[in-house]
Amino acid sequence: MRDFGAGLRFLFNGQRWVARHGRWWGFGLIPALITLVGYLVVLVVLVVHAGDLAAWATPFADHWSEPWRDTVRVAVGAAAVGMGGLLAMVTFTAVTLLIGEPFYESLSAKVEETEGGGPQAPEQPLWRELWTAAKDSLAVLLRAAGFGVLLFLCGFIPVVGQTVVPVIGICVSGFFLTVELTGTPLQKRGLPQKQRLRLLRSRMSMAVGFGAGLVLLFLIPVVTVLAMPGAVAGATLLAREIAPHEEPADEPPSDEPPSGGPGHGPEGEHPPTDGDPDRADRYRTDAYRVDPYRPQAFPRQG
Repeated sequence: MRDFGAGLRFLFNGQRWVARHGRWWGFGLIPALITLVGYLVVLVVLVVHAGDLAAWATPFADHWSEPWRDTVRVAVGAAAVGMGGLLAMVTFTAVTLLIGEPFYESLSAKVEETEGGGPQAPEQPLWRELWTAAKDSLAVLLRAAGFGVLLFLCGFIPVVGQTVVPVIGICVSGFFLTVELTGTPLQKRGLPQKQRLRLLRSRMSMAVGFGAGLVLLFLIPVVTVLAMPGAVAGATLLAREIAPHEEPADEPPSDEPPSGGPGHGPEGEHPPTDGDPDRADRYRTDAYRVDPYRPQAFPRQG
């Protein structure tokens, strides 16, 4: 439970970070607002054309009497709108992160900078970053969809389906939401997606605590947009905790004199003086005599 509480603290610390850095909070809102406007337009179009969509999907009801035909098509249209809204909720974070990749990468880097520095992002074209983000997001969505189908089927179990399954669903959604949000800072640390998943599973309670709290916040539509910058900041703080970045240590200076310095032979070795200064002089003289490419530092003897 300690790690679960730590995950919640990272969530609130991220919101507190953007509250202290208002300009970055506004900067991080841009992708969420773009995604929200796009989804609202799609949902409005879906609502306007729900009747036509229901008529297209139920050609078998064309010859039914009017009350039954209208009832079926209203139900189909309402189901289509409901499924569209549910799909928008499930994919909102992934699409926002994909659209906001450059924005959230800058926001994450700023969090790293203010908290003590972090690794530099690898140099690669923007299209490659977007492709990698889209591929990783699709893999996460497929995993989450697999769990979602299983939990949906478990929802028909009496009592358990109405009590335990929703709690498990929030925890599973929270874990995969944490995987999405920590993708950028962990990828900067050179971790591919499989290693990121393995790392987060090793700190499962922390990942679930962070993501489950965020899922509950995201149930409020407006909060989904307002809390997104803080969620990115909090995920960066969490990534710093589970995968700390260490700067390479500088090599300590050597106490040995450089090779070829005073008292060293032509190969950088100490001359065999055995405490005899005259022997050392002869060694240096002979060394310079036999090396035709080295300037004569001592006159040739006899």
